[in-house]
Amino acid sequence: MESSFDTQLANNYTSQSQKIRVMTEVWVESFIFCPGCGDQIYNYTNNKPVADFYCKKCSEDFELKSKKGKIGKTVPAGAYSKMIERINSKTKPNFFFMGYSESLSVNDFFVVPKHFFISEIIEKRNPLKKTARRAGWVGSNILFSKIPKAGQIFYVEDGREIDKKEVLDKWQKTVFLKKVTKADAKGWILDIMNCIDAINKKEFILADVYEFESELQKIHPENKHIKDKIRQQLQFLRDRNYLTFTGNGTYQLS
Repeated sequence: MESSFDTQLANNYTSQSQKIRVMTEVWVESFIFCPGCGDQIYNYTNNKPVADFYCKKCSEDFELKSKKGKIGKTVPAGAYSKMIERINSKTKPNFFFMGYSESLSVNDFFVVPKHFFISEIIEKRNPLKKTARRAGWVGSNILFSKIPKAGQIFYVEDGREIDKKEVLDKWQKTVFLKKVTKADAKGWILDIMNCIDAINKKEFILADVYEFESELQKIHPENKHIKDKIRQQLQFLRDRNYLTFTGNGTYQLS
């Protein structure tokens, strides 16, 4: 995989944003495969409003968001109302995220599967001031802190290319989330996955997850049986082979 952009592609453009757009999109189409099946992906030539790329084999759509420098804790995501509408739409795409250097080469590139996108990961920004050209416009941010590590699948991390099989395996590990259609149910699953990430151990015990009881209570104030819900979600993740239960209240990440 070549990490640098083909800068000659930008010669026909005057706008810096147009230059970056064409260079990043050509790079993706040249080097990135579909994480669902491993086949080539293609650019939508007609500027489809809901996506930038598609896979002919498995019909997955992908939208690309890129920025100079490291991908931080948040990424701008356009108008808040439109983003929430897309999140709740059946046609929402998967998202590619790219961080590129000053020298126009890719430092980080990863995909977030669409089944990880719920309204809670979209932050509403303050309206633009009256003096702004688009006064009153309300933008949004994508909050990576609310997306479990399993939902951030790297192709390139800190300049290092990730093995294709690892990318495909990580995608398949969470496809079970596609079948979880109720927002509240999916929210709980993602919350518990985030708790497991925060424990930061390959093996952990039930008591480790109970440590997040008060935090989960704040997120779900209507629920008066947080520990019961924790056990329920751990069982769900175990039954989907995301976790392995080894006995005596001990779990391992599969």
